[in-house]
Amino acid sequence: MARKLIIDCDPGISDAVALCLALFDPRLEVLAITATAGVVAAERSTTNVRALVNQLDPPRYPRIGTAVPSEHAPVEDDNELHGPDGLAGCQFAVTDRQHQQPSDKVIAELLRLHPDQITILCCGPLTNLGRVFSRDPSLVPLVDKLVLCGGTLAGPGDRTPAAEANMFYDPPAAQDVFASATTKSLVPLDVTEQVIFGMDLLDQLPSKQTRAGGLLHRILPYSFRAAHEFLGRESIALADPIGLLAVLEPDLFQWQEIAGDVETQGILTRGATVFDRRARRQWQCNMEVAAEIDAGAARERIIRGLRYAGQQS
Repeated sequence: MARKLIIDCDPGISDAVALCLALFDPRLEVLAITATAGVVAAERSTTNVRALVNQLDPPRYPRIGTAVPSEHAPVEDDNELHGPDGLAGCQFAVTDRQHQQPSDKVIAELLRLHPDQITILCCGPLTNLGRVFSRDPSLVPLVDKLVLCGGTLAGPGDRTPAAEANMFYDPPAAQDVFASATTKSLVPLDVTEQVIFGMDLLDQLPSKQTRAGGLLHRILPYSFRAAHEFLGRESIALADPIGLLAVLEPDLFQWQEIAGDVETQGILTRGATVFDRRARRQWQCNMEVAAEIDAGAARERIIRGLRYAGQQS
């Protein structure tokens, strides 16, 4: 039986690649894609989700949740690495196939409809999930599993020296989700950056004549140009497909049971993820965190999945 999945995201080129993989994977039933503000502002995030679904035209259309801005969040579109619209400036056409509800309402409704059956993959800030849990705590135990992309275990952040972008954007929501009584797996920046793709990735993508291939060939070259111009790198990491692998193939990772929290007040450390790694730990473990990944196998799985998406589109 296919795993029921909600993808909460802020597209974002990396998010778009993850959606290419997920929407055509026979192991998954993507019930909804819920937009959240992060890499792009709330309205643009919703537009991008709708545009990606329209571009990919998957065999089963998911519900779409609209993003609502967080009261805690700075407005910081990441135009340099993702383009002016978050999707390399491609301005894809938008679908109007369905009535849309706020993302947190979509998540809540689906949890009630499918209790203990849904995995939620969070590829962006945790605003939506924080709202769901704070507004109706009875929904917390209805989640089968959470997989969270973000934070850092031991390395530096990417948004600030201390904080990874998803946690920096809405620290109070992240703190609430970390503290929730759910089964959580965190895939931090330290691990997603272990899986690196060179320019040869472009030669291994599906044909431009397919819907998935047409999308990927338009957005991924921008990622390589931006990495070269702004980061001085000739390769890219794709964090959100790694998060999807944690849903599908957790055995590719080495996991640590650990206690984690998120700094909400610090002037220099806003959004920093803090883990109790002392020999005499005093915090209670509340999640598993990926510490290592089989990078070669992860690359192979992602490329194979993208080719399959091309065959199906």
